[in-house]
Amino acid sequence: MLVERSDRGIIRHASETYGTSHDGIPLTVWLPEGGMPEILILASMHGDESETTVVLSDALRSIGRGGLKNAAILCGNPDGVVRGTRGNARGVDLNRNFPTSNWSSDPVSYKSREAGPRDITLSPGSRPASEPETQSLLSLLDRIKPRAVVTLHAALECIDDADNSCLGKLLSQRSGLPLEPVGYPTPGSFGTWAQEHTLNLVTYEFEAASAYDLKERHGPVFVDILNGSIEVEGR
Repeated sequence: MLVERSDRGIIRHASETYGTSHDGIPLTVWLPEGGMPEILILASMHGDESETTVVLSDALRSIGRGGLKNAAILCGNPDGVVRGTRGNARGVDLNRNFPTSNWSSDPVSYKSREAGPRDITLSPGSRPASEPETQSLLSLLDRIKPRAVVTLHAALECIDDADNSCLGKLLSQRSGLPLEPVGYPTPGSFGTWAQEHTLNLVTYEFEAASAYDLKERHGPVFVDILNGSIEVEGR
């Protein structure tokens, strides 16, 4: 059951802290009552993609008490969101900090404008899983053991699913986003780590648009994930 629009100003579900950021900000997850989730949705691993937090929060606030069936992390990189930076407080790209077979110590380059060059560099960390945000997420995953993760990013406008899973195909159909890879190497990424640990991970890349438009297009998809209407098998 959805919450009346007038009551969607606050989150009414219980949360718990699964760690702290480098700056000591609590890392928070919302979990279903009385059970473990099949799917975890993660927003704002990159701090300059905070529109993902806004859209996921809107979906979470739309679900009534007792209706939450899957898990949500509204912000995986709070230090970066506070600063408006892609990396965390130490300038590490958390999505290159996972302990994978292809982790690299080379700097990570990215672009800050749609048509600009990839000329801004971040660190992948001093070693794999060097950052508290990464360590905390890995510990949470080990504890709750979801069957799938949907990680939200912007603004490549696609669904990237290396497993070509039913879930990825359904999210592409529901969102209208093309099912295609992001198109560049991602050593040490969460997606690579998930593949190496046989965890179905779908990267959900928003288009470049206003928060209003993103909530309108993608919010209903996340409501259906969080309330259990969308399942790992793709229902």
